[in-house]
Amino acid sequence: MTAPLDKAHGDAPPQGRTPPEAIKAIPVRHYGRYVSAAVVLVLLGLIVKAFADADLTWGSVGEFFFNDQIMEGVKNTLVVSVLSMLMGLVLGVVLAVMRMSKNPVTSSVAWGYIWFFRGTPVYVQLLLWFNLALIFPVLNLGPIYKDEMTDVMTPFMAALLGLGLNEAAYMAEICRAGIQSVDEGQTEASQALGMTNGQNMRRIVLPQAMRVIVPPTGNEFINLLKTSALCAVVQYEEVLRKSQNIGNNSGAVVEMLFVATLWFLVITTVFSIGQFYLERHYARGSSRQLPATPWQRARQLVFTFSRGTGSGSGSGAGGAA
Repeated sequence: MTAPLDKAHGDAPPQGRTPPEAIKAIPVRHYGRYVSAAVVLVLLGLIVKAFADADLTWGSVGEFFFNDQIMEGVKNTLVVSVLSMLMGLVLGVVLAVMRMSKNPVTSSVAWGYIWFFRGTPVYVQLLLWFNLALIFPVLNLGPIYKDEMTDVMTPFMAALLGLGLNEAAYMAEICRAGIQSVDEGQTEASQALGMTNGQNMRRIVLPQAMRVIVPPTGNEFINLLKTSALCAVVQYEEVLRKSQNIGNNSGAVVEMLFVATLWFLVITTVFSIGQFYLERHYARGSSRQLPATPWQRARQLVFTFSRGTGSGSGSGAGGAA
């Protein structure tokens, strides 16, 4: 029969021996990172110096940044972008459902629509809508509506149709991918509960598909905001055309282009932040840990630097290891 082991005595270091010292973790120095960072900083400095020494009147940028004409152009940009995105989203959902339909006529029509608008440039589509009056002088819808095409196809209408119908083709593919990402068992369960196809789509499929649809939709809207600058070709008074008009009249052509560039950066940044929180909202049902917000990332970065510069950072790292 074996004698019971004395665990406390067995864990103690043998007499006459000193316990080992705590491991000090020494981080590896990455000299390549320092060199690449220095090169990037030097290049950025050269770019900043080049623009600082350029023949530009930087005061004109600040002077015209909140100009009434510029602000009206910003409003027009937002209006046509938001309305075009709404048109593209609604029509895209309809086209996605048609594309997935077992009816060969509806699926073929949806495929043809997507094929045409994805295969032609937005610039060409805008010009086609704007010059439609050359081949159709009168818009005749019978007893419903009849008017001159030049009165109907205004610059705003040409911009809205050119952007919205083109966006619908891309949104159709995004919505189709989101709908197909939902497990078919969800549809079978809803049908077992007596739901119709429409109820299943509205209450079961689309809410779950939003997690897949929202990220690319946000990217599409950001791209649509920038693409709205092409509407200047159809004489729509968006922010770029307003900036060009002021630049041609004042002689500050490049300065006004910088104004338009800064406004596009501001608008896309605001909507990018909104896209982040929208994605975070729809990720609650699938992700155990939601992505950190910008404020949380900033706090983590500050705390990381404060711990890294402390005297006990080395021993803490070793103890954690």
